[in-house]
Amino acid sequence: MRKIFRIKLSSEERGELEQLSRKRNAAAHKVLKARALLLCDEGEDGEGLKDPEIIAKIDIAPATLQRLRQRCCEVGPLKALERQKQVRVSRPRKLDGEAQARLTRLACSDPPEGSNRWTLRLLADKLVELEVVESISHQTVGQELKKMKSNRG
Repeated sequence: MRKIFRIKLSSEERGELEQLSRKRNAAAHKVLKARALLLCDEGEDGEGLKDPEIIAKIDIAPATLQRLRQRCCEVGPLKALERQKQVRVSRPRKLDGEAQARLTRLACSDPPEGSNRWTLRLLADKLVELEVVESISHQTVGQELKKMKSNRG
């Protein structure tokens, strides 16, 4: 496989990565990535090993090594060690602030006839009936109430 992203570290960068790879209290993912970058280094002091050799030596996944090389070329070797912030939220929230307030009011109100208290399923069904949300599971209702430290009795 041809290398697309070649890494040539300066002596300062190499020194910082070596220091980080020897630390006992550094995060394991940072140490592993620092060691991988040191082995990838094609500069004057670097070993410049091929990917299969690096993978065998430090037990890193090929895709991880490829992404690490790419990120190192894009943002620099020291920033490549940091975890990336998530660009977007995985899933949009079902209940916004107003919907949470309506859920709280509903949970604190009297339960429907035939019930001693509100259950999570009753609350979920009522939120759909009131058209607060299009659909919602009882588990989501429970998580929202738990976040608000609600006690339904």
